Amino acid sequence: MREDGFIGTVEWAVAGRALPGQRVSGDRSVVLDAGGGSVLFAVLDGLGHGAAAADASDRAAQVLAENRAEPLDVLMLLCHRAMSDTRGAAVSLALFDSGDRLHWLGVGNVDSRIVAAAPGKPAVRAAMLVSGGIVGYRLPAHLQTQTIPVRPGDLLLMSTDGITSDFADGVDLSKPTSEITADLLSKHAKDTDDALVLAVRHRGHLKSPT
Repeated sequence: MREDGFIGTVEWAVAGRALPGQRVSGDRSVVLDAGGGSVLFAVLDGLGHGAAAADASDRAAQVLAENRAEPLDVLMLLCHRAMSDTRGAAVSLALFDSGDRLHWLGVGNVDSRIVAAAPGKPAVRAAMLVSGGIVGYRLPAHLQTQTIPVRPGDLLLMSTDGITSDFADGVDLSKPTSEITADLLSKHAKDTDDALVLAVRHRGHLKSPT
């Protein structure tokens, strides 16, 4: 599964595949225009794999689509309620607002990081501090959204635990996000799980002519 596009101030792409031997993946990505110049991204990893994991992720994806303008902590609670009779999922949410800021919130083991150009090789400029738990089964007592500034050229990478965690050093920031995600899936997907990686590049705002 591969998709890519442009929305608002960002270029994005996703690549994923099911556990080898399975027809359905429990990993999902969500890309939504949240209104007011904001764009919402999510990566959902249904517990386990197969149809039951996919059902949990699909429930969350529907909730996000129907409530995209809500704050991230509210979205997490709504997903939790909607998945109460499923296996549950790891959920990470990331919102690019119109003021060059990124707000993010995660529960479970979806990895999210900002990668930026640096001398020698790309550097991880920020990483999401995810809370332990399973959305749909057990949420942490406090959901704390983090906010960081983003700069033109910054790359957000969100990946399920079917992608090995040592991939950041090899990212070629000169490539389109579609090629970055395809490369990461090809080189870093585990053979023991569903795998998905989402890449989002902040392009900055176009300045009005003076």
